[in-house]
Amino acid sequence: MNSFSPNMLKTFEACPKKYYFKYVQKISVPQKSSLFEKGKKVHALANYYLRGDDISKIAKALSSDEKSTWDTLRQNEFFQKSYMNSEYNLSCKIGSYWIGGRLDALMKDENNYYILDYKTGSIPKNPEYDYQTIVYLLCTAKMYGSNLKFVYIDLKNNQNCIIDFNLEKAQEYEKKLISICEKITNAQLPEEIEHYKTCDFCEYKKICL
Repeated sequence: MNSFSPNMLKTFEACPKKYYFKYVQKISVPQKSSLFEKGKKVHALANYYLRGDDISKIAKALSSDEKSTWDTLRQNEFFQKSYMNSEYNLSCKIGSYWIGGRLDALMKDENNYYILDYKTGSIPKNPEYDYQTIVYLLCTAKMYGSNLKFVYIDLKNNQNCIIDFNLEKAQEYEKKLISICEKITNAQLPEEIEHYKTCDFCEYKKICL
């Protein structure tokens, strides 16, 4: 059985038809690379930096905006904690379903482990119950226990959104995950679906309408 990623779960919840195009039929629609360029550079630089690689040449190639964003991340209190891993793939089984994802970084101090997720754009509207939060916390807890915090680092506004984890929340997260995975597994997609204003911005609009 394939592993469900946060993006897969978010896509299905937003639009089952889009999920079908993207993950079942595997139709790939090109998007402007410029939309993700800064985020990719900052994530790559952070990974090299945390691993202890020499980043001096890469840092010199940054634009002023990219350098400002990188400086904001490097000075972040959570980014300065003890390094464990970065660009880290992990997965676990919840009920009958496998889930997984890729962490930006995993840090620690004497009390907790910290899952870091850097955002050059906006953080989720409801971060505590975003599928990225849920999947990453549950997977990491399977390996390191429940002394966990998820930290969204909002580089745009230089703010942190910190989500605590506990056993009660783990049970709540597991129920939510199993529910959405069951819906995906048992989904029978209608030929006709209701369209909304957000459909105007969907990359699959031309083949869906």
